[in-house]
Amino acid sequence: MEFNIQALSLKLKKEIQHKIDFKTKPTGSLGVLEEIALKIGSIQNSLTPIISKPAIVVFAGDHGVVKNQPVSPFPQEVTAQMVFNFLQGGAAINVFTKLNKIQLKVVDAGVNFEFEKDSKLIDAKIKKGTEDYTISGAMTLEECSKAIEKGAEIVTKIYSEGCNTIGFGEMGIGNTASASLLMSAFTKEPLEVCTGKGTGHTEEGVLNKIEILKKAQELHKGASDPLHILANYGGFEIAMMTGAMLQAATLKMCIVIDGFIVTVALLAAFAKNKNVLDYCLFAHNSGEKGHQKMLDYLKVKPIVNLGLRLGEGTGAALVIPTIKAAVAFFNEMASFESAGVTNK
Repeated sequence: MEFNIQALSLKLKKEIQHKIDFKTKPTGSLGVLEEIALKIGSIQNSLTPIISKPAIVVFAGDHGVVKNQPVSPFPQEVTAQMVFNFLQGGAAINVFTKLNKIQLKVVDAGVNFEFEKDSKLIDAKIKKGTEDYTISGAMTLEECSKAIEKGAEIVTKIYSEGCNTIGFGEMGIGNTASASLLMSAFTKEPLEVCTGKGTGHTEEGVLNKIEILKKAQELHKGASDPLHILANYGGFEIAMMTGAMLQAATLKMCIVIDGFIVTVALLAAFAKNKNVLDYCLFAHNSGEKGHQKMLDYLKVKPIVNLGLRLGEGTGAALVIPTIKAAVAFFNEMASFESAGVTNK
């Protein structure tokens, strides 16, 4: 699937910056909010941008490696249990999206469980989890492509319902291990830099996890193009997020990037089309090891640092109100001229 992502238009950049600078405030005194306003105005190519029906989409999928290798201290069934928690409104992402009036969509991208039909759950299951990447590729190229297309379809539907600002979250026991392999493949950083505690490993558990991942890396060391890398190591939820981001950028939506695993999905999208980065705002700096290195690789900076490493899109959900605040000051705050305030 090809994505026609246009580079950000800078046609209005000077006018947007002028409007920001001549609000009734010292130049630059709203800090990062001014950077956000410039970014949103540029994405929408407008001097009166809006944040319309913001949404967080949480993709869930299982990883075959968990059945055979101790890459996570939690059993695989926790993925399905957490999906039920999302559907019942009991997770952190439910609390934050409800508080901040953000739509929440939950997607079964490939959970190893057969859910009953539920209007709150988007069924995009490719199959019941990936294969063990220490033995074979996690996905076939066909499965990976299908996951990317499914992600794009989901975003297209959400966009058609009036959403122009979208964030992503994930759930999948073992997905920090998958993300570490992907990060290493895309950034060329060693696994020791890319691999952290995930859902709660001890220091000994992390060292063991790295050794397991090195075996997978050796098995798949010939892969170089983005699709092969994603198919070798990724989860269905990561591949689906990759397609979702590429389509969101094609549709000129504002993309709010969450933490470690969501940023890894962006690395895959960025490897396929560099222009995707133009449409991204980075919510926070995850406490998961390796995230800062990815932000450095992309040459971007996060809006906040709250020490989060939960996933689920929680960082994105907490930052969307800040993005709305930036757009509100840009649209509603008086200028020196309109307020009759003397500007030096």
